[in-house]
Amino acid sequence: MKSIADHHRREEARALAALSADERVALAFQLGDDDLEIYRQARDLSHEEARGALRRARQAGRVRCACFEDLE
Repeated sequence: MKSIADHHRREEARALAALSADERVALAFQLGDDDLEIYRQARDLSHEEARGALRRARQAGRVRCACFEDLE
């Protein structure tokens, strides 16, 4: 039996495949902006505070690459 969700996924894939590279990049930026806005509103932060919080979270737990030590 075909599900509505499967149909929707196929239609969405076709729509995305029809976009040009520029349109896909613009869509990716728009989705990122939308996600940032949702995060910002959920935590009652300013735009810059939300960006900073996400930037810090992305860096948490990262280890400096040893190749940088060789350059110094």
